Amino acid sequence: MQPPLRAISVFNAVARSGSITRAAEDLHVTPSAVSQQIQSLEAQLGTALTVKVGRNVVLTEAGERYFQMIGREVDRIAEATDWVRGFRSGTTLVVRAAPSLSAKWLLPRLHDFVAAHPDIEVRLDGTNEPTNFGKENVDIDIRHGRGDWPGLFVEGLAEEMFFPLCSPRIAEPASLPAPELGAQRLIHSVKSQMQWTQWFGHAGAQPVERWRRVLFDRSHMAIDYAVGGGGIALESNLMAWRELAQGTLVCPVRDAPVLPMTTQWIVCPHEHLRRGKNLIFLNWVRVQRDAWAETCFRGDIR
Repeated sequence: MQPPLRAISVFNAVARSGSITRAAEDLHVTPSAVSQQIQSLEAQLGTALTVKVGRNVVLTEAGERYFQMIGREVDRIAEATDWVRGFRSGTTLVVRAAPSLSAKWLLPRLHDFVAAHPDIEVRLDGTNEPTNFGKENVDIDIRHGRGDWPGLFVEGLAEEMFFPLCSPRIAEPASLPAPELGAQRLIHSVKSQMQWTQWFGHAGAQPVERWRRVLFDRSHMAIDYAVGGGGIALESNLMAWRELAQGTLVCPVRDAPVLPMTTQWIVCPHEHLRRGKNLIFLNWVRVQRDAWAETCFRGDIR
């Protein structure tokens, strides 16, 4: 006798969340009902699928393998069921992207994609956590990092140019020599691959012994704080393209070294490239990237 789909669906929810309580919340049932379904499934399969570790649930080797085999299929059944009920437009595209890229670059352009492809429902998941494609229902990940993820399709989103940026209320464009920057209040994006110490090294200048600084763990917060006059940020023309175009941020350094780097990457399993919706989105992103590259500010103020 085949296990009931309900029990399989409950196991899938537990495996994804790693918690009986969170799975129960997602399924709108009680934790005891979830536990009963898991026990019933294990009894029918004749093997343990989960073990409790503290408040969390960890998959056994058999549970891990079972989840890898059924997880994507259960998601497809749920998606098809929602479509029949009229809750979905027919095709759902799940994109994961870093929060700063989502807020500063992707969201301002996304309405064009939605308007051009009304049959594709877009779900944007803004997080820095890299996708485990074997376990998570994500089509494309636009990931912050160095591009070294073997076994996956990896394409650089764009080459960014990093340089100092501030509100024109703080300093006019090209009004400061590089050595004077160390005395200013500097905004640090602590997770950025480009840091102030690198920039000062390329500028041939030494920072002061004690920084006057404000630190953020997201580039979009650093950019917004700089726009508000909080100090001078070291950010890229990819993240700050709109503020540069609007003139709310300028490069205050005369003959500033402009440091190129690719920090955002389009990532997915190679087999995802065979899916029409993914190719449509990927080609759209490339068009948007090329359009941005033609008009972006590159820090070449003298």
